[in-house]
Amino acid sequence: MAGYLFRRILSMILVVFISAVATYALLSLAPGGPLAGLRQTQQNSRFQITEDDIARIRAPYELDLTLPIRFSRWFIGWPTGAIKIGDKEFFGNLVVGCARPVEEEFLNDDGNYEVRVTGCNETVYLKDLAGRRVSKGIMRADFGVSWRLLRDRPVTELLWSRIPKTLELIGLETLFSILIGVPIGIYSAVKQYSKFDYFFTTVAFMGSAMPTFFFGILMILAFSILPKKAGLPYLPAGLSEAARDYTIPLIGKIIAGSASDRILHFILPVSVLTLFNIAFWSRYIRSSMLEVLKQDYIRTARSKGLRERVVILKHALRNGLIPFVTIVVFTLPGLFGGAIITESIFAWPGMGRLYLLALGAYDYPVAMAIFFITAVLTVIATLIRDLLYTVVDPRIRLK
Repeated sequence: MAGYLFRRILSMILVVFISAVATYALLSLAPGGPLAGLRQTQQNSRFQITEDDIARIRAPYELDLTLPIRFSRWFIGWPTGAIKIGDKEFFGNLVVGCARPVEEEFLNDDGNYEVRVTGCNETVYLKDLAGRRVSKGIMRADFGVSWRLLRDRPVTELLWSRIPKTLELIGLETLFSILIGVPIGIYSAVKQYSKFDYFFTTVAFMGSAMPTFFFGILMILAFSILPKKAGLPYLPAGLSEAARDYTIPLIGKIIAGSASDRILHFILPVSVLTLFNIAFWSRYIRSSMLEVLKQDYIRTARSKGLRERVVILKHALRNGLIPFVTIVVFTLPGLFGGAIITESIFAWPGMGRLYLLALGAYDYPVAMAIFFITAVLTVIATLIRDLLYTVVDPRIRLK
């Protein structure tokens, strides 16, 4: 077991590194980025972009550096400080807006460090560029600063503000869908071709075939918009809590931010995800159980006179859970990554919506942080899966 874990950890480190390289390279080469707003301005007003304009925009994001150096600073936080490439020094005596050597520097009356630069018509302020932009590296859980969503603030600060909401949403949804979907799948397999089986198989196919964005819009229409117009009790259609107090017919006044307010906002997004995943879990466990129930050892157990309950729960279910474990462990990355579509429909302030907003705003440090952490959780989930195999099936040995 120790040798197996050692080999797996080494392979996990390699996979995480390759994932980090691919993520950083793809997002660095993606269209858009910090210069997108400048290009949009040029298209709308026929404003000509000069080299000084480009330098002023590129400098705060370290885009003057080569891709390998930028990746190294992002990944392990090295090299730090000013960098010399040939006869040019980056982020040493350079300031935002004027990518030229400093001519004069002094402290003004306000205590700000003021710099005048050759060729610049205006006074700019040096804000410790190297210290502000160079992180300790993602290997030390420092993902740098946000470019747009939380400008010049740590990415980790933005992530920590969204993680609790995603854990609440995805955690409850996963718990409910497994507790409901697994028993339905087991009973459908045991009662194959019964009316119950036909009914829930049909419902499961419909549920899994219906896109979550369409299902979510239908739920908003049916339980929020139409009841509210008719003067009936309704459910809030978006956010995790209200900004101000509101009144629901037959229920009364709801205090914004109260427990009842949060519960009401939970119902629609949790219901959409739960109903969608119940269909998935029930179908998966049904097919797995049907495969196991055809095995010889199940017929042998029944021929010994064991009660059907014991045969199903002790012999069939345990072996039927082996492929089920493969799917369950991969809910771990989902607990962090969130549900992008559902969170967007219901404006849920979770990780999924944050990822979409980061891509839309070209805030690549935030998007890369979410990518990287999801990759790490995925490789951890694969290790947990292999370890759980030995628990579910004692015949499996890890060497």
